[in-house]
Amino acid sequence: MKILLDFLPVIVFFVVYKMTGDIILATAVLIPATLAQMAYTWFKQHRIEKMQLVTLVLVVMLGGATIIFHDKAFIQWKPTIVNWLFGAAFLGSHFIGNKTVVQRLMENSIELAQQTWRRLNMGWVMFFTAMGVINLIVAYRFSEEAWVNFKLFGMLGLTLLFILAQGVYISRHMPQQPNED
Repeated sequence: MKILLDFLPVIVFFVVYKMTGDIILATAVLIPATLAQMAYTWFKQHRIEKMQLVTLVLVVMLGGATIIFHDKAFIQWKPTIVNWLFGAAFLGSHFIGNKTVVQRLMENSIELAQQTWRRLNMGWVMFFTAMGVINLIVAYRFSEEAWVNFKLFGMLGLTLLFILAQGVYISRHMPQQPNED
């Protein structure tokens, strides 16, 4: 249910775009869909995560600029900015505090050496940076429709592949459990 809620505004954007072929209209629907998503999250959890709030602000600002100026470039930059902000946060955790973001998110589930946590975290930094660059390449070198498809399917697919690769990496670096005979 949470993953559907997380992707609901993007799905709404995608559906409206596919039905109308109008990125301005799809953006105009994206803004209230994102606001509704945040309102629902607040109602259910009584909190909104920082990155959700940043995403909301960027959707409203860049989506609003897209609508006001009738320029799709603003909304096309949003995924890049969000990814680069995530990357900056993950990178910053190498220098601020004694645990990386990845370690804070996952240490209750698995046990890894500190060096492994740091490598995983840097992997996410590189992934977020690359995703931002790839988004711009698709936005500026391919058609608008290709970018809309990439925004939903390409980014989701690349993220899932990266998570699977991280899972393989983690499995190779987990402490060995002694055999109990």
